[in-house]
Formats: sequence, C-alpha cells, structure tokens
Amino acid sequence: MTGIVLIGAGRIGRIHAANAAAHPGASLVAVCDADTDAAAGLAAAYGARVSSSEAAIAAPDVAAVMICSPTDTHADLIEACARAGKAVFCEKPVDLDSAHIRRCLEVVRAAGIPLMIGFNRRFDPSFARLKQRLDAGAAGEVELVTIISKDPSPPPVSYIARSGGLFRDMMIHDLDLARHLLGEEPVEVHAVGAALVDPAIGAAGDVDTAAVMLKTAFGRIATITNSRRATYGYDQRIEVHGSAGLVRADNRRETTVEEADGTGFRIEPALPFFLERYAEAYRRELQHFLECLAEGRAPSPSGEDGLRAQILADAATEACRTGRPVRV
Repeated sequence: MTGIVLIGAGRIGRIHAANAAAHPGASLVAVCDADTDAAAGLAAAYGARVSSSEAAIAAPDVAAVMICSPTDTHADLIEACARAGKAVFCEKPVDLDSAHIRRCLEVVRAAGIPLMIGFNRRFDPSFARLKQRLDAGAAGEVELVTIISKDPSPPPVSYIARSGGLFRDMMIHDLDLARHLLGEEPVEVHAVGAALVDPAIGAAGDVDTAAVMLKTAFGRIATITNSRRATYGYDQRIEVHGSAGLVRADNRRETTVEEADGTGFRIEPALPFFLERYAEAYRRELQHFLECLAEGRAPSPSGEDGLRAQILADAATEACRTGRPVRV
C-alpha cells in the first residue's frame, strides 16, 4: 500500500485525491494546502490528515507526493521531495522557466527518485489506442500530425495573468502529445495567435486563439490549433497521416445517439470539459504511476518530457511574439 500525500486541494487536486483514495494499492494519508479549510474538507472526505507540506514530505508513512499546487511552487516542492527520497507525481508544468526546470531535474537525478509529470492526455483510452496503432505501423511512416484542442470558454483574466500564457498553459498538453506521436523531436516552431474571444485577454498580453506548426529534422510536421471558445463542447481531436494511411481519434460525447429528420442529422455535443473528458485518463495515469513505483520502473511522462514540452512552449510564445520561426 503506497502512502500518498496530496499538495494542493483545488480542482485538479480533488480529482487526484478521489482517485488515490479509491485505488486498492494506495492510501491518501495527508492533504496540504495554504487554504486550510479546503485541505480540511478534502482530508475529511477521504480519512486523511491535514498537514503542512514540510511535515508531510518528511513523514515516514508517505512514499509518494502528488503535487497539484500553483505552478510557481512545483519545482521547489519537487526538490524538497527529492531530498527526502520521496517519489513525485507533479501536475504540468514543472515551472514556467526552462532554466529552473533544468536545475530541478539535476536535483531529481542526483537523488534518484521517480518523477512523473501529469500529461494526462497520453492516458486517454482513445489517444493511447491511437498511439498503439501508430507503433504497430497502421499509418506507416508518420508524415502529418494534426491536434485540435478547444476549451468551451475562456478562464478569468485573473488566471490568464499568472498562467504563463496560452502556449505554456493550455497548448503545452498538445505540444507533449505532438512529441509523443511524431516519434522524434521538433527542431523548428512556427506560431500565430490573436485575441478573438475576449479582448481583455489581449489586453493582459495573451492570446486566446492560436496555431502552431512543428517540424522535425526528418521533415515530419505537426499542426496544433487552440481556442478558448467552442460552443459545442470540449473539442479534443487527433489525426495522424502517414505513408500507409491515417489514424484518428474523435471527440467523446455523453452518448452515441443520433437523430435525423427532414432538417438533417443531429448528435449530442462533445463532453463539456476536461473533468468529464479525461476522467478515465486521470485514473489510468495514477495506475501507471503506482505500477512503476511497485515494479521499480521509471514513470512516463518524465521530468525530461516536462522540460522538452516547456522548451517548445517557450519557442511557440517567442514565434508568436516576433512573427518568425524559432529553431529549437
């Protein structure tokens, strides 16, 4: 039974707390949050104790730490866990500064602890199956990867101001998927963006509508489109074209019921947001982490995956700002 402490009792922390508490191989032993009421409520729901992060990381009944706190705390918490010899699962990103991530990973390597980064979309059943089919040669040699990711509505501007921007906050998931599916590292990044959904986002220095093109040394291309507005639900699609054919994964809906009459065909909208769309991915993500700890395997996505996705996000931000491609 793996004793887990959760740091961060917000929206994503509540998802991981429920999954850890329900897992037969895990025990949620402590919850930490600067908001003590939030920590107490979550701890009480699952029979855990409330603790400071320092005490929880040092506790002998804690084998692993799940970091779901604000981004600017992630790297320091990872380093504290590494020095205490505790395994770490950390929500993306490790940090908004690639240099800080590199220093953090040096501490992790020196300590030899397992570190997994929460790119949960790799564990979505449809996306995971798509990757399996690619690895089996279903599309032949990969040539084009197309990733579409659109949120149903924008977050508050107060969140935008501390998010690091769309490329580092929202698109970083898609940048990780692009690396995962291309099979080699991108070396060139093109990006464009605009504030078409909410002018206040533009006034805050960010974009809410963007497209990125990645190119590898071999010439494989990935295109990613993001928007903070989709009136038809949470739009999450992938298409991979190769020398032998095409593999794609479509949106998920509440049911597959379809109606038709003289006015046309009607289907249900896509699931409303990530809580519903990726519920199974979060469960599979935790399962992978715990299996790796039990078997002594390195979990994936790794800290290096987190760094490489951040480097691409930085490059996309710069390419959008300057209007010029960025070499990686």
